[in-house]
Amino acid sequence: MSVKIRLQRHGKKGKPFYWIVAADARAKRDGKFLDKVGTYNPNTNPATIELNLDKAVQWLHNGAQPTDTARAILSYKGALLKHHLDGGVRKGALTQEQADAKLAAWLDEKASKVNAKKDGLAKAKDDAKSKALKAEKEVNEKRAKAAEEALKAEEAAAVETEEEVAVVEAAEETVTEVAEEAPAAEVVEETAAEVAEEAPAAEENNEESSDSEQAEA
Repeated sequence: MSVKIRLQRHGKKGKPFYWIVAADARAKRDGKFLDKVGTYNPNTNPATIELNLDKAVQWLHNGAQPTDTARAILSYKGALLKHHLDGGVRKGALTQEQADAKLAAWLDEKASKVNAKKDGLAKAKDDAKSKALKAEKEVNEKRAKAAEEALKAEEAAAVETEEEVAVVEAAEETVTEVAEEAPAAEVVEETAAEVAEEAPAAEENNEESSDSEQAEA
């Protein structure tokens, strides 16, 4: 029976999650499998991989053939290296202790690289967050300044309106005073007219009196 190490899809739509399984090459991709050797989650950065190293290597020893994606994952986690080193131990090219030391050194170096990548991603995330906060602060300051200027403009407009109202009220008071004084002026004009009318009559009376005195004399 030909065995393949491959990925079996699980998870939600748009967020896949995979099992790393050893299955009969003739079985469907998401069908029955012989053994589950790990999981692969590509939704994180970096991707999260959990692998039972010894179990995966044992399947490789038994002749299981990984697919391209599964091979990349096994290489990333050191399964292919361990399989190669175990072959060297069987051939007598190196001892088991030497093989274990080489594998441990490789795993440490790999872990350092992964941690460096995580630290770089975390720093980039913090920098992006700081820039976003700074940009948001600048926007808030601009908004506050604009609001302050708008308030000052409203206050200036209110003062100007009050001054205009005061001018209008003063003009209305002046008009009212003029209107109140107008009747008195009319009375004075009427009195002057009456005096002017009475003056000729008085002159006529004086002339008549003078003529009478001359006649008597």
